[in-house]
Amino acid sequence: MTGAPRERWVAAAMGAGLGLTVIAAIAPYVDRATTRVLADHIRAGYPDYTQIRVDSAVDLYVALLSVIGALGAAAWLWSMWTVKAGKGWARPVATVLLALGTGVGLAGLLTTDTSGDTGLPPALGWMGLAPCLAGLVAVGLMWRNGRPETASGPAAPRHT
Repeated sequence: MTGAPRERWVAAAMGAGLGLTVIAAIAPYVDRATTRVLADHIRAGYPDYTQIRVDSAVDLYVALLSVIGALGAAAWLWSMWTVKAGKGWARPVATVLLALGTGVGLAGLLTTDTSGDTGLPPALGWMGLAPCLAGLVAVGLMWRNGRPETASGPAAPRHT
């Protein structure tokens, strides 16, 4: 990746997305150890649950959110590599990853469970969607110019 200002902004947006993904993946652990917002949310939706069932549900959500966070971080790192390496397919792949990440984030924010409430409390749901904002900026900047740039400069014209 050259030092072009647009490329620096793409790298910064991707770095922010990676950071937000890591924060979103760590947040359930912090919540479990401190505020217990997720446990309270589950308890409110299922008042008949014993503490053991609430804790089990929290553990399941933490494990699920950890896997999603790890996959998201891997996607960010791989996308950053493709952009830095000047791969011509970096833009469409980053766009697909943004769509997938946004779908997962929206599912976490909006999906209701059998209690009729969302599965995740809004704070954790919105936190899971936050990396998508950085992704939107990064992908928007990547598509801003007509042709992708490679590490050695503007892309050569394509011959079909």
